[in-house]
Amino acid sequence: MSLAPLLEAAPAIPLHASAAMAAFVLGVVQLAAPKGTLPHRTLGWIWVALMGMVAISSFWIHELRLRGPFSPIHLLSIFTLAVLPFAVWKARRHEVGAHRRSMIMLFSGALVVAGLFTLLPGRIMHQVVFGP
Repeated sequence: MSLAPLLEAAPAIPLHASAAMAAFVLGVVQLAAPKGTLPHRTLGWIWVALMGMVAISSFWIHELRLRGPFSPIHLLSIFTLAVLPFAVWKARRHEVGAHRRSMIMLFSGALVVAGLFTLLPGRIMHQVVFGP
């Protein structure tokens, strides 16, 4: 395992990866911790900011190009930027079920599933985890 491939990449990539890893760890904590408490709300705002950073930074990453400089993963970023405020709005309206579903969907889809795709051969995170 070596961070060299990540640190040698374009600046948006380490920013994207570090925000995603922080959001993953914080997301696990949020899923396990008691809900509705001040710490849950505070950490939730940090998680939303991290996820926004993950989604926005992806628009400067063009390693995979299927249509111009973009790939289907950029659709996930747009989806994330749309669902985040929706999920926050649902929490503020005390619609806990919709908030929970939205946040779990973002965590599992935008972090876990998308994160697993970064481990495919030829990707930077594959080099970080498994070597060149």
